[in-house]
Amino acid sequence: METQAIAKVIKTWQEEYQNLGSQKFINYVQIFENKGSLMGASNPHPHGQIWAEESIPDEPAKEDLKQKQYYEKHDQSMLADYLKIEMTKNERIVLENGDFVALVPFWAVWPYEIMIISKRHFGSLLEMKEEEIVSLASVYRELTAKYDRLFQVSFPYSAGIHQTPTDGKNYPWWHFHLHFYPPLLRSASIKKFMVGYEMLANPQRDITPETSAQILKKI
Repeated sequence: METQAIAKVIKTWQEEYQNLGSQKFINYVQIFENKGSLMGASNPHPHGQIWAEESIPDEPAKEDLKQKQYYEKHDQSMLADYLKIEMTKNERIVLENGDFVALVPFWAVWPYEIMIISKRHFGSLLEMKEEEIVSLASVYRELTAKYDRLFQVSFPYSAGIHQTPTDGKNYPWWHFHLHFYPPLLRSASIKKFMVGYEMLANPQRDITPETSAQILKKI
């Protein structure tokens, strides 16, 4: 897909987030995308889903708590400060443009895990400027192309947006971002599995974030 076509998808996400989130019993709208049989997807191409629910799911709820605690202590977005550090170090950044940065977070569990973080602090799709929509589409396109080039295969992943809940409350601490969780490990045929110690104690990192970022950056 070309950048403008992806921008149309983002605008559809905006419409669905607004329409679903405006319903009184919907307090969180989770927009996500699956690609590939290794992710259990029935279709090989990337395809999106939206789950709109009354409760805030566990992962966004944990992010909400930590962002809130940081904001109340520092009067600043946690991800904005984190992004400044990453951009200064420039060890785990894969690509960036004027509005977004794609990086391998230092806590990454999946070998080529990526976060896309907005440079400007805003909470949801509805707060994006027109140029930011195009910028996000551009980063999305470039990143997924890098994934496909990595092992010369249509790269499987799950990806999704984390953004402000839709319960009508004020969330000044929320910072818009996306997560990409791709399962491939060392080749097109080797998948990372969570078993044994990783499930029962602590996930292990098969490759350092710095190494995976450099590999993705160069392809």
